[in-house]
Amino acid sequence: MTDEIRGKAAEILDAAERRIRCGGFDSVSFRDLAADVGIKSASVHYHFPQKADLGEAVVERYGERFIAALGDPDDPKESARTRIKRLCEAYRISTLDQGMICLCSVLGSATLELPPQVSRAVVRFFHRLMEWTDRALEDADGVTSALGPPSAGHIIASLQGTVILALTLEKPSLFAETQERLLRDLA
Repeated sequence: MTDEIRGKAAEILDAAERRIRCGGFDSVSFRDLAADVGIKSASVHYHFPQKADLGEAVVERYGERFIAALGDPDDPKESARTRIKRLCEAYRISTLDQGMICLCSVLGSATLELPPQVSRAVVRFFHRLMEWTDRALEDADGVTSALGPPSAGHIIASLQGTVILALTLEKPSLFAETQERLLRDLA
């Protein structure tokens, strides 16, 4: 999908993603997006007839980009630690460096209130992320910590939670501390 969307449609998705990441799904209006992009509201509807269509497209594109940026979870030249470090860096870049919360964290916290197709897109993102992380951890057999062997759920929950705290408290060191602990467990 990412390669297919160009021009004004891509600009609309960019503007919608920023607005969602800063204020949630309800903070997005077609009128505001039109103003952001410099077009009429009807033109936003031309590309995305309903707000749910727009939300689904934003989540799908974000998910494709995020997972693609993680690279191959099965690369035999890399350790599980290297792969999980890349995951941590993707979260850092996506949130702390951009000063915005992860799109799917924002939407995941409101999933019961989202239009069904947007909620399903968020669920698909997290399933894909869990699958990538599970595969990235496959060669981590025998690695264990006080919490037991590393798991995709623990790693993703740790990263999701720490970016919220780091941004809210304006304390990036919280993210660095969590990353260090996760990677130490994989050493």
